[in-house]
Amino acid sequence: MIAKDGRKREITSANTETIFRIIQSIPSPKAELFKRWLAKVGYERIQEIENPELAARRMRAIYKAKGYSDAWIEKRMRGIEVRETLTSEWKNRGVKEGREYSILTAEISKATFGMTPSEYQKLKGLSRENLRDHMSDLELIFTMLGEASTTEIAKNKDARGFIENKMAAQAGGAVAGKARKDLEIKSGKKVSTSKNYLPNKQNNKLK
Repeated sequence: MIAKDGRKREITSANTETIFRIIQSIPSPKAELFKRWLAKVGYERIQEIENPELAARRMRAIYKAKGYSDAWIEKRMRGIEVRETLTSEWKNRGVKEGREYSILTAEISKATFGMTPSEYQKLKGLSRENLRDHMSDLELIFTMLGEASTTEIAKNKDARGFIENKMAAQAGGAVAGKARKDLEIKSGKKVSTSKNYLPNKQNNKLK
């Protein structure tokens, strides 16, 4: 791997799953606390698979603990539902998960906000953090509008494959983009800003 000095050096590394496996294999009693935590998380995951409503409750509790308002949390949860509906539609219409999903998402974002998600992250000074967790109420609303509009257009046009769904994504994002521009003209204020929803730096680190 490339080290700080710019040279490639042999480095011992592991992904998250492998680290958990290493923890599970440690015989020391000091690792027992981590093992219990892993068992608890695994059990909770099984519960969520059996009852998805539990996952939503836990997610709400996590956002609440980070300092988000109830109103923001409801918008965020609704946005997740809108996103899942869109990706389900893409899957049924022959769009491939991964790269094609990312491209279509970028098209919606460009038409809605005038920038891709990666450009949006730079605007907010983010690196690996979840962009939507740092959006304001209005930013979330227009994100939802762009994705919900894309879903509706794809269904009504019976878009098939990547190319047709890309056109639907551009059209859906344009609907949200037009509404955003109208609001900005009438309110005299930009919707997209460099500000994060939680101004407290400690909270932003937690995200």
